[in-house]
Amino acid sequence: MNDLPCSVLGLSPSFGFGDRIGSATPGHVEAMRIAGGQIEPIFPQQSIREMTRTGRSPQQVMDDAVRGMELAEWIGRSGADADHLKTPGDVDATVAVGFTFFTIDPSEDVDDQADRYDENTLRERFQQIAEEVEWIESYRGRTISLPTGTTVELTEEACLRAAVKYGRAINRAVRMAKYVEDQCRAAGRDFEIELSIDETAQPTTLAEHYIIADQCLRRGVKLISLAPRFPGDFEKGVDYKGDLAALERCLQDHAALADMLGPYKLSLHSGSDKLSMYPALARATEGRFHVKTAGTSYLEALRVVARHDEALFRRIVQFARDHYEEDRATYHVSATLEDVPPPKEVDRVVDLERLYLELWSEVPAGRGFVAPGRQILHCTFGSVLTDPELGPLVKDLLQQHLETYTELLAHHFARHLEALRQGM
Repeated sequence: MNDLPCSVLGLSPSFGFGDRIGSATPGHVEAMRIAGGQIEPIFPQQSIREMTRTGRSPQQVMDDAVRGMELAEWIGRSGADADHLKTPGDVDATVAVGFTFFTIDPSEDVDDQADRYDENTLRERFQQIAEEVEWIESYRGRTISLPTGTTVELTEEACLRAAVKYGRAINRAVRMAKYVEDQCRAAGRDFEIELSIDETAQPTTLAEHYIIADQCLRRGVKLISLAPRFPGDFEKGVDYKGDLAALERCLQDHAALADMLGPYKLSLHSGSDKLSMYPALARATEGRFHVKTAGTSYLEALRVVARHDEALFRRIVQFARDHYEEDRATYHVSATLEDVPPPKEVDRVVDLERLYLELWSEVPAGRGFVAPGRQILHCTFGSVLTDPELGPLVKDLLQQHLETYTELLAHHFARHLEALRQGM
């Protein structure tokens, strides 16, 4: 089923609405109608990791989104994001069902320790990959002057560190992009490539951005979007944590590189609920951005549960607490179980909803503001949705109260879109 085929979106500002259950698209559509403006939507969006954790296939993701667009009578364009692809098999499965926007994730070949290596270790590591990375001499000693006034110095150290950290990842990204191109051409479909380099401990330097993008473009990658790791904390389920003024200066420099080399969009991953930084992103890129969200729609689904089935919500909260320590391993979060009381210690469901679903809660020990309950629920979505009892109960309840879910999502995402439009 695909009566509303998805398309490529080019350099238009775009917003990805991840849906981990399959019922969220009508709410996403309504948010676009309220506040979308010039922003283009991507309704079918799911990473391979999320599909694995929820037990959904690429075909199910596509079908659920298209069905939701039809139900909501959406007649505009939509992209379709096959997110965090790591293998040719991931590409095969998503090309086959009509995805158009392919996010390549070469993180398994990134040496995330490279920023800590001293000079001797750095040179030793480079010798191990020298035959695979032959571009050092073409960059060493170059200086790039940006219109922002910033100068990017491609020193020998900067080039060596970029080679050690990203050399093999660039090679993987180029191979994957070529494979996407071959498969899409064979299927007679247009396509776009996004490159994700955001899953690192340290922010992406301007030198690294320049080398990575330049190498990909020179080697034929049809790059429409790049997701660097920006400074500050991009924890799941909460707003941006960091210096907004410093972030905006950094975004301006990265956007200048994207304009100079491409142009291509700057992409913000873990974009859910980062409303405070959205205007800066839109301003810095002059509207050439992509924002990716996912888990926040699941959290709004749990808000529906809280308001219509208190007993089920209490079960989910306790279940999430029981699975949090294991499930948090692949997420950047700071919440601990001690930060928020278990459900048996909270009498009123309205208080339980506030503790586990509101965006911000103050926590002790001088750690500032996080949303501990929200992060606990965010990380455990896969365990909840694949549980043989809880998963079906959540999905059935959402179908019974789809109007409530649609209203909550429309309000929630209208705030996201309005914050982006403030900077456009």
